[in-house]
Amino acid sequence: MAAKDELGRAGEKRAVAYLTARGFDILDRNWRAPSGEVDVVACTGGNLVFVEVKTRRTDLFGDPLAAVDARKRARIWGLAHMWCAAHPADARGRRCRLDVIGITGSDPATARLEHMEDVPWV
Repeated sequence: MAAKDELGRAGEKRAVAYLTARGFDILDRNWRAPSGEVDVVACTGGNLVFVEVKTRRTDLFGDPLAAVDARKRARIWGLAHMWCAAHPADARGRRCRLDVIGITGSDPATARLEHMEDVPWV
């Protein structure tokens, strides 16, 4: 596995631990469809939360949260629809939202974590 992949997986692991500690139920991780992947699918209250996790060693190339631009949000929205169609029992009656978690630092286990909730889809 490449170092970038390892960093990303470690960041996703940290994000899942963070969400779980805050009462989120994790329904899926790294869910794949032909058009891409959803990092984390979770639920909290009546919300079905699609979480994009961005992990970077430094902010030299910008804030990881800013990397989730309108095009990426639109792609995730499409994936969210596909996930809901594939998991109707989990999706029924829940409001979908997009959260973004940015992790910045050389060690994802101790790096700075930022959580943006209910990011606009487009």
